Amino acid sequence: MGLHTVEKIGGTSMSRFGELLDNIIIADRTEDQLYNRIFVVSAYSGITNMLLEHKKSGQAGVYQFFASGESEWKNALMRVEKEMCRINEDLKDLGLDVTVANSFIHNRVNGIKNCLEDLSSLCSYGHFQLSDYLLAVRELLSSIGEAHSAFNSVEILKSKGINAHFADLTGWKDNQNLPFDEKVRKSFEGIEFSKTLSIATGYTKCTEGLMETFDRGYSEITFSKIACVTGASEGIIHKEFHLCSGDPNLVGLDKVEIIGQTNFDVADQLADLGMEAIHPKASKDMEMHEINIRVKNAFDPTHPGTLISKSFKSEKHRVEMVTGRKDLVAIEVMDPDMVGQSGYDYRICKVFADHDVSYIAKNTNANTITNYVAKSSKDLGKLVEELKAEFPAANIRQVDVALISAIGSNISYPGFMAKAATKLADAGVNILAVGQCMRQVNMQFVVEIKSFESAVIALHAGVVEN
Repeated sequence: MGLHTVEKIGGTSMSRFGELLDNIIIADRTEDQLYNRIFVVSAYSGITNMLLEHKKSGQAGVYQFFASGESEWKNALMRVEKEMCRINEDLKDLGLDVTVANSFIHNRVNGIKNCLEDLSSLCSYGHFQLSDYLLAVRELLSSIGEAHSAFNSVEILKSKGINAHFADLTGWKDNQNLPFDEKVRKSFEGIEFSKTLSIATGYTKCTEGLMETFDRGYSEITFSKIACVTGASEGIIHKEFHLCSGDPNLVGLDKVEIIGQTNFDVADQLADLGMEAIHPKASKDMEMHEINIRVKNAFDPTHPGTLISKSFKSEKHRVEMVTGRKDLVAIEVMDPDMVGQSGYDYRICKVFADHDVSYIAKNTNANTITNYVAKSSKDLGKLVEELKAEFPAANIRQVDVALISAIGSNISYPGFMAKAATKLADAGVNILAVGQCMRQVNMQFVVEIKSFESAVIALHAGVVEN
């Protein structure tokens, strides 16, 4: 294992690059302390939304316009270039040569424009279908965002006399399409980490096709792969907040605690609930390579943050986080014929698998199986119709619900379930269902959506604050 760290910076933080320089990249480091670090950067805040589509609202970006055959994609691409150049201008005072930065962006945008025009022309012939190329288009468009932020970062660091290396993993005009490991290995070949500060793009072009599997979660996969391939001593994720025992906006900043230490098992539970601690695939690779992950607040640089390790288990019983989500649908299958029948659950799971829908939680009894899935899952209506056709004697219903969870590396002690349930009852929360595995790292309560906020506050008060 090497002496260097691999550190990921998200888009919101990248848009505060001056603070990043002062807090984590340069800060008060001596010349020797500047190096032995690789930073993996995301696009500046909002850029990927403009290139693809808005992550929350779904508002069309360049990709959506192009995929739907609208000529508006050209204007949308020009708007992206204009916004990128505006960002460049804002970075001038940090040492960025705006002329060089704008030229880099113009060349990339112009290349993409020509490529998409040629592709449109090609697909005007019946032998070529645009749908066959859309994934490549999505990757091509997305990659320019990370190339922009990584290039700028390197240029700013060079202007300050720092030996910075631009690790462009986007495969721009690269005729070789290499496997993920080989692409990363080749990009850092010959780099002396002790004398070089590397800035890598969050997107990597490789034969595996990151976006096909991870879509916009690819930057954490790149972060993990670089750490594993280069043998990092630690992986660090810089966020705009600390990893806390609850949402400070909901529970209260004065009531939450910084977790401090936890393990990969807990990180998996958080990921399953949509918490952005670390992508489960990324954390799994680092866990296997025994590379710890540290989650830090980029704007509280002196705090050590939260360390995620393989072997950690809290010495005392404690809940490390209370969290949840209120965007779930309970799909309940109730059938008297289910009793004692082997393979019934398998048949239900097959319908879910055929529709590529994964469940977040599950409850069963003698004649009822309930799966809790994200409301945003595609084709839920078709899935339920197929369940009804497969099980004509069953009573099948959908109910919008919320789920809250108490998670910790050591919450196995008598009375914990009773304590948590009592706190919810005292707050007037009706528990619809309860779930817990024998390993007891995650206790789940299904509640009505209207009770979500009050349930989180009550559970946090009962099992964290007290």
